Amino acid sequence: MGGTPQVMATAAEVRKRVGRARASGESVGLVPTMGALHGGHLALMERARAECGYVVATVFVNPTQFPPGDDFERYPRDLDGDARKAGEVGVDLIFAPPVGEVYPPGDCTFVEVTGPLVECLCGPHRPGHFRGVTTVCARLFNMVGADRAYFGEKDYQQLLVLKQMVRDLSIPVEIVAVPTVRERDGLAMSSRNSYLSAEEREAATVLYRALSAAEREAASGERDAVALVSGVSEMIEGEPLVELQYAELRDAETLDELARLDRRAVLAVAAFVGKARLIDNVVIEPRG
Repeated sequence: MGGTPQVMATAAEVRKRVGRARASGESVGLVPTMGALHGGHLALMERARAECGYVVATVFVNPTQFPPGDDFERYPRDLDGDARKAGEVGVDLIFAPPVGEVYPPGDCTFVEVTGPLVECLCGPHRPGHFRGVTTVCARLFNMVGADRAYFGEKDYQQLLVLKQMVRDLSIPVEIVAVPTVRERDGLAMSSRNSYLSAEEREAATVLYRALSAAEREAASGERDAVALVSGVSEMIEGEPLVELQYAELRDAETLDELARLDRRAVLAVAAFVGKARLIDNVVIEPRG
């Protein structure tokens, strides 16, 4: 660990290098990112390093997953810094393609998961977002040809959507979920945290505090979804610097809405804190 990863810009270069790794009998792990790497990304890379012989990270700010008016232009970018951080956790290669490499001139093909998985939570609030995610991931999976691809549980809905896509298209890659990495005060690590002022940063901790309070309620026997969600909403809405977008309790496998906590569930929230849209969730296992 601690070396400098190769940085490549074309799929042809990446395929050639990955091919050499495969010829040596190494498995290949892929960590797709949009850069601005933080501890959450590095945890994905460390997991890939532990499980795979050769590790590729992508750094590509994907334009197709940003709805109009979203933060594509101001999304933080620092390839040199990203390469340094990735090297410190043992990444072998960074694939940092220009937009034209991923979406060549004349491109008119998209990959889209439809149905309940994308019709709830972030789906209605970010039209086209998941189509952009599945399209870019399908292309990156094909370009790199990894055995495993690593994603964080903070983006829980995205995880389920990608697993559905991989199953439906028989893409030979295993989607590996890695637990959310948090700051010491509980705030989920996110590249968008860099948008927060000091005051907003402190206010943003209400998301995890509210989710944790709901977890405790569930552990004490609360099973009514309305009660659990209302408690989360009231706590978040009590923070004046935070604008709640949604708080919902959903089946952890299907994302069906739940009236009662009678199975494994995900309690998910999204909120605006200043200019930053932040998401978070906890998975709750009812017991007793």
